[in-house]
Amino acid sequence: MSTTVSQPAPDRASIDPAEEWDAWRAGRHRALTSPTGNLALVETRWAPAGEVPDVAHARAGLPDTVTVTTLRRTDRVTGEDEHGLRFWDADAPAIRHFDRVDAFPYDPAWVLEASYTPVAGARRIAFEHIRDNGGSRDLVVPGDITLTVDGRAYTLSAFDDDGTLLLVFGDPTNGDVTYGAGRFLFVRRTDDAGRVVLDFNQAFVPPCGFSDQYNCPMPPRQNRFHLPVEAGEKLPVFRDGFDAQH
Repeated sequence: MSTTVSQPAPDRASIDPAEEWDAWRAGRHRALTSPTGNLALVETRWAPAGEVPDVAHARAGLPDTVTVTTLRRTDRVTGEDEHGLRFWDADAPAIRHFDRVDAFPYDPAWVLEASYTPVAGARRIAFEHIRDNGGSRDLVVPGDITLTVDGRAYTLSAFDDDGTLLLVFGDPTNGDVTYGAGRFLFVRRTDDAGRVVLDFNQAFVPPCGFSDQYNCPMPPRQNRFHLPVEAGEKLPVFRDGFDAQH
C-alpha cells in the first residue's frame, strides 16, 4: 500500500513568477493537445428544438479516438434550452500538425492589481459572439474591475465562467500579432475581496482560435485597451503548412 503525504501549499511570495509562467505554458500545451482539448474538437451538432440527442447512438461506429460529450445553450430568440453533442478526436489533424502557441516573453510589468466591486443581483451584459452574425448573448457579470493602465482609467467587465471571472479583452495587437478576435484571461482573486490580480502573461488564445466549432464571446467596448498588451499568448503555430481551423 502506498501512502501519499500532503504538503502545505507554498507561499505565493516564495514562488518564482517566471518559473510559474513556464509551468503554466507547459500545462496549456498539454491541455490543448489532450483528447478533449481545444484542438480535438471536430464537430458540434445541435439537435432539433425540443429534442435531446442520444449519446450512445451518436457514438456507435466511431473510431476509438473519438469522444462524444453533451452541451446545452439557450436559444437567443425563444429562450428555450437547446441540446447538442460535441465530437472530439484525439487523432484530429489539428493535433497532429500542432507545434506550439507563440507568446511574448514573461514581463512582470504586466502583472496588475485592480479594484473589484461586486454588484448586487444577477447583472447581465451583452457579449457579441464570433459566430452569431452580429448577435449577442447576455452573460452574468458579477462585479466591476477598475484599474489605470498607461494613464487611462478602465472599468472592465469579466463574466462568471463556472465560478471564475473570465476577462475577454482586446488591444491593438489583435489581428497582426495576436488572435484577431481578442484574448481571454482568468482573473485571480486575492484574500482582499476588493482586490484582484490581472496577470496578462497568462492571457490566452480563445478556443475558437483552435477550432471553428467554438462560438467565443468577443470583447465589449469597455474591455478594449488603447495600448498594445505585449504579454501572454500570440498565435498558434502549425507544422507542414497546416491551416488552423478558425
